[in-house]
Amino acid sequence: MAAAFGLLPERALLNDLNPHVINFYKWLKRGLQIDLAMENSPGRYYVHRNRFNALVSAGRDKTREAASLFYYLNRTAYNGLCRFNASGAFNVPFGRYANIRYVTDFSEYQPLFSSWKFTVGDFAGRRIAPADFVYADPPYDVEFTKYSKEGFGWRDQVRAAEWCAAHAGPVVLVNQATDRICRLYADLGFRLEFLIAPRRISCNGDRTPTREVFAFRNIDAALAAAPPA
Repeated sequence: MAAAFGLLPERALLNDLNPHVINFYKWLKRGLQIDLAMENSPGRYYVHRNRFNALVSAGRDKTREAASLFYYLNRTAYNGLCRFNASGAFNVPFGRYANIRYVTDFSEYQPLFSSWKFTVGDFAGRRIAPADFVYADPPYDVEFTKYSKEGFGWRDQVRAAEWCAAHAGPVVLVNQATDRICRLYADLGFRLEFLIAPRRISCNGDRTPTREVFAFRNIDAALAAAPPA
């Protein structure tokens, strides 16, 4: 999403495997306004976490209430984690923030999102045009893989890289620069560049900056074919 905000395209397809992330953005597109009580306290947190999981269990996870609760949980949970167990329940404990600024009115996003489409599902099922620009930011190649109920393991990393490599248009693929990720991307013909980036989300509180890789394909050709500004 950060890349989309940076580029601000006239049209965009934003896809994620986590349905709760997409439900939140779909409600932003509708001008979400949150009216539930939001407090930085463990008592309030676990009440809201239980309510959110009850909505998920009852199949009501596409509601405005579910989107509002998901926002609150992500703002208040430990280290900014988004984690689910095998049953699909959000299971991150209460965080340790001194102060949290909660937003209740998201109506400013409604005009921006009017021509953007939000979908849920595996990346391989997305229908894109050959010339479309693809920015792929899969879950990083780290031990933690339960960002969604289904998880995202090494086989999925390989599938994502191969899917991006097969795309005819420009591609930017981002990941943590583990040895096997770098080998995979290089073997598929990506041009690699590296940077040291801060970690704002961590399962164990370690915020040590880490090495990330940006993998590029067909970027130079796309720039050469673009009309002059």
